[in-house]
Amino acid sequence: MRNALVLDGVIAECGVLRRTPAGMPVLEFSLEHVSRQIEAGIEREVRCEVSVLALGDAALSAQARRPGDKVTLTGFLAARSARHKGLVMHVNTIEILEGN
Repeated sequence: MRNALVLDGVIAECGVLRRTPAGMPVLEFSLEHVSRQIEAGIEREVRCEVSVLALGDAALSAQARRPGDKVTLTGFLAARSARHKGLVMHVNTIEILEGN
């Protein structure tokens, strides 16, 4: 089954780097996305804010980013936790976009 996401946007908020009990770096942040999409043959503006979780090397890379930075994120969607089914984007790679 597929679960892949590529999303451009601007970092809205950035948390503080922490570590799991096993020592894995973890960073949570949010991404503001704005684009134009075609839906049912009609162009519309799409705006959303996405919760993002980065682990390991992705967390270390995200730590250098600041609110206002333009980025492309690649990753997948997962539930926030076993108890909270809200979606969170888990990041595999972070690409810095020009204009930062």
